[in-house]
Amino acid sequence: MDETKLGAVESHFADIIWQNEPLTSGVLVRLCEKELDWKKSTTYTVLKKLCEKGIFQNNAGTVTSLISKQDFYAAQSEKFVDETFKGSLPAFIAAFTKRKKLSMEEISEIRRMIDSYEEG
Repeated sequence: MDETKLGAVESHFADIIWQNEPLTSGVLVRLCEKELDWKKSTTYTVLKKLCEKGIFQNNAGTVTSLISKQDFYAAQSEKFVDETFKGSLPAFIAAFTKRKKLSMEEISEIRRMIDSYEEG
């Protein structure tokens, strides 16, 4: 996966694939026509671009992902923390919580994640 950043339209396109895979390129064209108001050529151009990035593949007219949605966004998040906070997750959390207060449910979930990481 060469480049992990996707624009809003590319992200919507990627979500269409992740939600429907495996799917034929013809089905993808119809879905993009309906959801994005795209022509066939636009769908194929964006698909080719995301295939070149190593996110999807179009093998004999069947489109599938090379990386799951969860793994893609995890890698994107990790890269953001690395580039913006020199890899420091505590620095990211400190910056994040200065503008947005965490709910008790979110705090509990984070504690569970840390506890399960320590146990594993």
